[in-house]
Amino acid sequence: MKTSIIGYPRIGSLRELKFASEKYFKCEISAEDLQKTAKKLRLENLDVQRKSGINLIPSNDFSFYDGMLDTAVMLNALPERYVDLRLPELDTYFAAARGYQGEKGDVKALAMKKWFNTNYHYMVPELCDDTDMKLSGSKPFDLFFEAQQHGVKTKPVIIGAYTFLKLSHFTGIKKAEDFAEKIAAAYGELLSGFAAKNAEWIQLDEPCLVMDMDELDKKLFVGLYEKILSSKGNLKVIVQTYFGDVRNCYCDICTLPFDGVGLDFVEGKKTLELVQQNGFPKDKVLFAGVVNGKNIWRNNYAKTVDIISKIAQSCGEIVLNTSCSLLHVPYTLENETKLTEDVKKHFAFAKEKLGELEELKKIISSVEPKNAPEYKANTALMKDSRGRENAAVRSRVNALSDKDYTRLPEFSQREKIQKKRFALPLFPTTTIGSFPQTAEVRKVRSDYKKGTISEEQYDEFMKNKIKDCIELQEKIGLDVLVHGEFERNDMVEYFGECLDGYIFTEKAWVQSYGTRCVKPPIIWGDISRTKPMTVKWSVFAQSCTEKPVKGMLTGPVTILNWSFPREDISLCESALQIALAIRDEVLDLEANGISIIQVDEAALREKLPLRRSDWKSDYLDWAIPAFRLVHSGVKPGTQIHTHMCYSEFADIITDIDNMDADVITFEARRSDLTILDVLKANDFRTEAGPGVYDIHSPRVPSKDEIKTDLRKMLNRISVEKLWVNPDCGLKTRGEAETVLSLENLVGAAKELRDENK
Repeated sequence: MKTSIIGYPRIGSLRELKFASEKYFKCEISAEDLQKTAKKLRLENLDVQRKSGINLIPSNDFSFYDGMLDTAVMLNALPERYVDLRLPELDTYFAAARGYQGEKGDVKALAMKKWFNTNYHYMVPELCDDTDMKLSGSKPFDLFFEAQQHGVKTKPVIIGAYTFLKLSHFTGIKKAEDFAEKIAAAYGELLSGFAAKNAEWIQLDEPCLVMDMDELDKKLFVGLYEKILSSKGNLKVIVQTYFGDVRNCYCDICTLPFDGVGLDFVEGKKTLELVQQNGFPKDKVLFAGVVNGKNIWRNNYAKTVDIISKIAQSCGEIVLNTSCSLLHVPYTLENETKLTEDVKKHFAFAKEKLGELEELKKIISSVEPKNAPEYKANTALMKDSRGRENAAVRSRVNALSDKDYTRLPEFSQREKIQKKRFALPLFPTTTIGSFPQTAEVRKVRSDYKKGTISEEQYDEFMKNKIKDCIELQEKIGLDVLVHGEFERNDMVEYFGECLDGYIFTEKAWVQSYGTRCVKPPIIWGDISRTKPMTVKWSVFAQSCTEKPVKGMLTGPVTILNWSFPREDISLCESALQIALAIRDEVLDLEANGISIIQVDEAALREKLPLRRSDWKSDYLDWAIPAFRLVHSGVKPGTQIHTHMCYSEFADIITDIDNMDADVITFEARRSDLTILDVLKANDFRTEAGPGVYDIHSPRVPSKDEIKTDLRKMLNRISVEKLWVNPDCGLKTRGEAETVLSLENLVGAAKELRDENK
């Protein structure tokens, strides 16, 4: 039995790629220096996997920014506006990822969306009617050859043609099927090229196959691969799926001449059933995704061995595989020096999951798997008690009733009360929460954690930063202010540190997009709040101004989705525990005079099941009530805001309205304001602030550009309901660009007020 993985983290064990890339953006290192760092990391990844015994090691899973963007470059599908800048190749690539504003021109970045049900973001390929799709870039071949020179014959990994087309944005009249012939020819040439280079396997990632597919989708998929696979020669091709099951196209996959099929047995609810009921072709290799690529808990070998024994009855050769790329988990436990061994033994990060695959291979290959020492040790670990339960928390959840999820009076009455209370101008301006965090801010937080400065010194520093931030916002002319969130390392980790039931890592970073990495906290036990978390800072900020200052909280669904969750209780149970803790904080803020409270649900869409039929029962039926539970107890005059970012909202817009917030702000800048038509079509009642400033790009939007966007918004949102704000928090932006952008934002709003008097 062999082992394989779908992909590996590319940022490095200590985020080396992030830091090198950011130095390159600041012109502190050369392109050659950046390429050297990237090559070093790639070769280190090859060595780790080879030493761990992985049989089919991937190449081309590395990217400077995003794999979908890499695929667009490979297919000559980069929009002309980036090519026309006449920049060096790497800078052209980064212009598409981050936008460009300089002597060569001014272009916005490609749109960015969530990668299926993860916290990773991908760049959306943009295809116009005259896109000349063809095999153009050589990166997959270059990295295959690089690995071969290093002594490793790899399995090249490419995003598949069907998924590329399904996730692309079409700017003209042509649709996916109109590009089918050209993209099939390009992939056919790709396969021929690898066959000529004597590659044994190639992996084509097709995660879109786990989503709902109609007959046209199946026709497109089958048509593409009938043409593509005719060019494979002796090359063995894996169609790799993940994040769910392939119930709509299992028979098509089995019929097409793939040599290997990768199926997800972790998130695929019906994967085992599909194999057992339909069988599996004996002439194909099943790549069984049995090691979870998205969570950090140790694999339960008893369950995995049972799955393998069941599918072995229907299959020929089986390769043990991860359920998805290990991109979604931290690099290694080896960097964690503060977690005790009693805790660490329950976790497996990317490197440790390689070891799990090797142990499973030994167990399953042994004569009596249950007598294997690795199996026995794992069984004992699974029985280990961690003392995670809190009876008071569970009792409180069990006591909830329908009235706890309903806020009174209803929205239209609250809206009138709040309009009178706050007397804000038309087009009220605000920001999403955080302001730029300097190296000095990060150092002070670090020094306080280390104990090298006192609590008094820390508080004095933070209060001075908050005071300066309030003064800056008043100078710029913003209407509803924020305290800047200088005390927060991360919008989820900060709250996790204030709640009972969480544990934390030191260097367990996971890539979110580009150079942005997050360090998800781990839900270890039942969650509760034992003391206020934000009240001190919000009350101080409000004391510095006559304008309203928003209390800033992260919502329960986002805290859950951006944590590594427990696997022994339901997500619903965890969400309600967190919601009760945040509810306590909301009521404390209100009691201390904070009249506008923002509860961010940036990740509401993230864990929405990929199949529409599962939305209600598996997610929305508890996610929306969890948010309502947070704010249902506040007074009519308290204004509740929420924020969402980089996701598709159109198909759940009525559910978002049913969250019963008073104001919602969300990302719109990179998606060309397409969400606005959906708001209008659904008579969206909640006041809304579609973002007019893309904070994931260093570009400074002009005042006229923002005014143009606001005028477009007025065609879909009534003037009384439109707020003006950035796409997201400003934490990662530079101070100078932030001030200029916000000045333009406020200036645009003021001029629109004059036009709409």
